[in-house]
Amino acid sequence: MAMLWKFMRVAKYSKTALSPKVKVRGIPSHSRHSSSKSVPSDFAASAPCSNTVELLGKTYPQDDYSNVTEKILSKVGKNLHNRKHHPLWLIKEQVKDHFYKHYIGRCGTPLFSVYDGLSPVVTVQQNFDSLLIPQNHASRRKEDNYYLNRDHMLRAHTSAHQWDLIHSGLDAFLAVGDVYRRDTIDNTHYPIFHQMEGVRLFSCHELFSSIKDGEGLQLFEQGHRTAHKQECHTMEAVRLVEFNLKQVLTKLMTHIFGDGLQVRWVDCYFPFTHPSFEMEINFQGEWMEVLGCGVMEQQLVNSAGARDKIGWAFGLGLERLAMILYDIPDIRLFWSEDERFLKQFIGPHIWQKIKFQPLSRYPPLINDISFWLPSETYSENDFYDLVRTVGGDLIEKVVLVDEFAHPKTKKVSHCYRIVYRHPERTLTQDEVHRIHRAIEESAVRELGVEGRF
Repeated sequence: MAMLWKFMRVAKYSKTALSPKVKVRGIPSHSRHSSSKSVPSDFAASAPCSNTVELLGKTYPQDDYSNVTEKILSKVGKNLHNRKHHPLWLIKEQVKDHFYKHYIGRCGTPLFSVYDGLSPVVTVQQNFDSLLIPQNHASRRKEDNYYLNRDHMLRAHTSAHQWDLIHSGLDAFLAVGDVYRRDTIDNTHYPIFHQMEGVRLFSCHELFSSIKDGEGLQLFEQGHRTAHKQECHTMEAVRLVEFNLKQVLTKLMTHIFGDGLQVRWVDCYFPFTHPSFEMEINFQGEWMEVLGCGVMEQQLVNSAGARDKIGWAFGLGLERLAMILYDIPDIRLFWSEDERFLKQFIGPHIWQKIKFQPLSRYPPLINDISFWLPSETYSENDFYDLVRTVGGDLIEKVVLVDEFAHPKTKKVSHCYRIVYRHPERTLTQDEVHRIHRAIEESAVRELGVEGRF
C-alpha cells in the first residue's frame, strides 16, 4: 500500500553504458512459501534503438509518456532487499520471521506467504486502476512516476500486486520489492526505495468465531458509508478488522524496536482502503510515521474474486525502518558498495543489535543555480530528476531557496541550492564544478529554462 505519494529526453545526456538484456523467469503466484528469484544485480536494461526500451527481457515502445532515465533503469534488478546481510534484507527477514512464528495456519504452516521477487514493471492498470485510484488522481501524474509508456511503468508501490495475488486465491500474504517515485532530493528521499505490502482477508467464520454469541453477526449489510466504515460493511466487522490490523502492526513494531515502544494512530486517506490510518512510533523522543494501513475497499476485494471476505492491508517502507533501527543517516548509503558500510551488517543472526558507525563525515560542497522558468511546462520533479541523472549519488540535497516573480514581465525565477557530498570520499571543487556546469547546460537544453548563471 502506498505510504506517501518527464522525461525520457533527459536520457540523451546520460551516457551510462547498459549491459545486454537480462531474462527473468516468472514467479508462480500460487506459491505458499517465500519466493526469492531475483533479477541479477548487474545492469538490467538496454536501449537497442531510440524508440524502445528493453528491460528485464522485454521490449517496451516509447511514447509521449516515457520518462524513465537510464540512471533509473540501471538500478532495476539490484534487489537490495534480497541481498544477504544488507540492512534492507535484515529488516525484511525480521518481519518475515515475526509473521512466520506468530501466525500459523490450520495445517501448521505459516499463514502468510511471502513474495519478494515480483517484477517491478507493472501495467498502469495494476498500479492504479485495480486499486480504484481515479483517473484524475494526483498520484498518476508523470511528474511523480516513472513511465515506460502509457501502458507500463515502474511500480510506485507494492500495492500494484494486491489484486493479482488475491485473484490467485491468496488471503494472507506479504509482497516485498523496490518501488519508484520521482521526488525531492534530501537524505531521506531517493527515487528508488523498498516497500513491504501486507494483506489479510477474513471469512465470516474466521472473524467472528472467537466472539461470544457471535453466530448472528454478519460481514455485510446494505448501509451507508461514513468516516468509520464502508457502506457494505457492518460496523461490527469493521471494528474487528481494524482491531486485528492495529494489534498485528503494534506487535510487529514492538518486536522490532523493543518493549516500551509508544505507538499512535493518525487518520488519513488512501483510495483503496477505508477507513485508513498511519502508524507513528516514538523513537528517541521523536514521533515518526512508519507505515500506512486500512480496511480494504470491498469493491477491490470483490473484483479480485473474494466476494465473501473482508480484509485489511498495510504498507511499510524498509528504508524508513532500517534508518531508525540502525541509525543510518543518509538513504544513499543503502546503495553503497563500500565494504566499510556492508560489513557492519554481517552477524550471526538477523536480530543482532547493530548501530551504524559513520564511515567518515566528508565535507559538503554547495553551489546555487538560478533560472527563469518556461511559461507552462516546468515541474520541480523534472529538475530534481535531471539533477539526479547528471549528478547521481554525489547529490545529497536540493533545496528551493528563493522564488522571485518579476513585477513587469511576470516571469518567475527559481534559485536552488545543491549540496554535493560523496558518502565515501572527499569531492574536489573541480569535479563538482564540472557536474554543476553540466546541470546548468542540461536544464537549459532539456527543460527550456533561461539561465541566470
